[in-house]
Amino acid sequence: MDSIYNGVLGDCPYEVKVLEQHHLPNILALQEIVYDALPNKDTLQPLSDEEFLYILNGQGLLIGVFVADELIAFRAVLIPEIDAEHLGYAIGLVKESDLKRVLYQEISNVHPEFRGYGLQKILANVIMQQIDTKDFDYIAATVMPYNIASLKDKFSQGFNIVGLKYAYGGKLRYVFALDLRNQSKYADERVIISMGDVDAQKTLLQDGFVGVAMKPQADDWVVEYQKPF
Repeated sequence: MDSIYNGVLGDCPYEVKVLEQHHLPNILALQEIVYDALPNKDTLQPLSDEEFLYILNGQGLLIGVFVADELIAFRAVLIPEIDAEHLGYAIGLVKESDLKRVLYQEISNVHPEFRGYGLQKILANVIMQQIDTKDFDYIAATVMPYNIASLKDKFSQGFNIVGLKYAYGGKLRYVFALDLRNQSKYADERVIISMGDVDAQKTLLQDGFVGVAMKPQADDWVVEYQKPF
């Protein structure tokens, strides 16, 4: 498979390729390395062999970063099944025809030895360039509160928080959405709430607010909410 992007990490040249089924052992091995290195295992929901194969068999896209033929990072997007947990419901979608136009931005892993180079952001840009966005209206994703790196990744791409719920067997997750059709405008009112105040955030979200930014405040992180119009 030809490379779709090339760059340099320090002194190490790398290339980005679309991953295929034969890369599955490498994908799983890297996921295990990343997971084992996490101080808080709840920040990552690992994918199973079957879930990776679902993507690799055409229900999405996986791209990977190679340094000297070693897979050191990957990122995925997924065409989800329509079920009761579909993230489109958090966006306010109801019809199956609308739910089918939601694409998930899925798992992103970077080898611990190659962090600090902005690979997550680079891969986000590269993978979006590979997607025919005319088939989709929204990109959706879930991120754990206080997973600062992943939250920054979503906000930097223009995602908004549209929901906050328990998923993956009771793990608290923000639901993010990016509207591919237009750029949202917001009312002037801004509400700043601690990332840890779950009930207050849920109330705002139910009232039509969305999370538009985050920042550190004292010893905490807070989310800025506004109402789109």
